Amino acid sequence: MTVASLVCFWAWNSIGPLSATYSHAMDLSSSASAILVAMPVLVGSLGRIPVGALTDRYGGRKMMAVVCFASIIPVLLVGIFADLNQYVLLLISAFLLGVAGTCFAVGIPFVNAWYPPARRGFAAGVFGMGMVGTAVAAFFTPRFVNWFGGVSTHVILAVALAIAGVVVLMFSHDSPAWQPQRVPFVPKLLAAAKLPVTWNMCVLYGIVFGGFVAFSSYLPTYLKTIHVYNFTPVEAGSRVAVFALAAVIARPIGGAIADRIAPKIVVLVSLAGTLVMAALVNIQPRPELSAGLIFCALAFFLGIGTGGVFAWLTKLAPPERVGTVTGLVSAAGGLGGYFPPLVMGATYDAAGNDYHIGLILLCIVCAIALVYTTFLVPADDPTRRVTRRDKETGQPARP
Repeated sequence: MTVASLVCFWAWNSIGPLSATYSHAMDLSSSASAILVAMPVLVGSLGRIPVGALTDRYGGRKMMAVVCFASIIPVLLVGIFADLNQYVLLLISAFLLGVAGTCFAVGIPFVNAWYPPARRGFAAGVFGMGMVGTAVAAFFTPRFVNWFGGVSTHVILAVALAIAGVVVLMFSHDSPAWQPQRVPFVPKLLAAAKLPVTWNMCVLYGIVFGGFVAFSSYLPTYLKTIHVYNFTPVEAGSRVAVFALAAVIARPIGGAIADRIAPKIVVLVSLAGTLVMAALVNIQPRPELSAGLIFCALAFFLGIGTGGVFAWLTKLAPPERVGTVTGLVSAAGGLGGYFPPLVMGATYDAAGNDYHIGLILLCIVCAIALVYTTFLVPADDPTRRVTRRDKETGQPARP
């Protein structure tokens, strides 16, 4: 499942590393480039809601294979229309490519069913390492385009998706403890929406995972644009790969720590660290050492936050609703990554050649979330009482 998630994340983030190339070839404005980068995130976010509910009904094995196979055509279309320099058609293909990003709403309930609550934070973090596909996309996609050409690169990715789907069908199995949920989609969605844990985690995941997605997708443009860096697409891709890898490594660390201490503490540390690092990024530290350390630290804090949020979620959400809640929360995370690139593009100061306003807004959002989490988000869901036996057996907690 983690490997399939890796391939899907690669497909989902395949446009970002080439955004500067597309902008130059099609003479795109900063806003047009930002919209292109953000478009897959939109469908990948909203699509997680129905996909999470469908996973509750049909199981993670079938749904992960469906996501892999459904992503093949959009990947090929992106390669074809990018090669033809057709912006509108490329934008539509990027929209459809978002289906690859729904994989996360499949994997979390799949993993959740296999592990007891005391291990779910770490297990969800290990599955979440599939987002290393972002690093793979950043590192390999520009190189593959240089070596094989744009269309051939997307054919390679389409083949990888097909292989991943087949492997999932052949070698993965749903947990014996998993039972299909036959409740209709709308009532199930409304029931999940009534849970306080759903909305609290939506806010937090929208910031930490959204921040990761936003930086991973827009950082190639940022590193090429800012005169302090002015890297080539391949050079920027290598550095984005390191950024993504730092977040990927941090995710299971955050989940494992949250299994042992209150997940709330992990999330608070994540928000505080993100606030500080975003402020330091805004002063445009010099390459390579200063900038590299700051960007990696930013990725680390975002990564432990993603692990902490889902450790929190899997401990508090009712087992029979984990898929639906995961769909809503992961959709919020994706949407959190959708808007920042648009904001960065819209607030780019061409005269000063900087993104100061966008980064200041990130700092403000983190500060508000830090206060909100500290004082308004309970460490335990007040609507549920979790006993020691519940933790050990994994049975639903009693109201």
